Amino acid sequence: RVFKIKFCQKTGFGGTAKTEDVDYKERAKPVENGRVFKIKFNSDVARGLQWKFTPVQREVKVVPGEAALAFFSVTNNSDEAITGVSAYNVQPDAAGNYFNKIQCFCFEEQRLQPHETVDMPVFFFVDPDILNDKVLGICDTITLSYTFFKSGDEEQMKQFQEMADKVWTYPQPASSSN
Repeated sequence: RVFKIKFCQKTGFGGTAKTEDVDYKERAKPVENGRVFKIKFNSDVARGLQWKFTPVQREVKVVPGEAALAFFSVTNNSDEAITGVSAYNVQPDAAGNYFNKIQCFCFEEQRLQPHETVDMPVFFFVDPDILNDKVLGICDTITLSYTFFKSGDEEQMKQFQEMADKVWTYPQPASSSN
């Protein structure tokens, strides 16, 4: 499973945003007069986790290469400290090839004290090469979606992995930039 996560982060496979091997200084330069993309944010909490998890803003608009910062707010509504971990994906799947996260809270355990609220940032950009991808030529909306799970809840993580396995068995769309 760790291999699948690392593979997906490196390649953008299955709608997973790339987080490795990206030259941010070179790639994160806004394209002049570039097509505007609406980045929508979605958040979910796994069954049984007494957290409220919401995007602070529902969407932002960016041009390829423009770095953007968004925040998600999470509140532990229980009377005990709870540790959670989030997983994410990007839709449409092919956009995961171009969605680059510079900083993010995913796959890292987050411990919240009873009734504590924390704002968590995600710093990202859309690679300018997206403009050369014929599959995404009509796409103007990309959705970044997170789900928080209670850390150590093996059953829920197993269910998530089974769901991910079904999603990740689809072939990755071909890019015209190859």
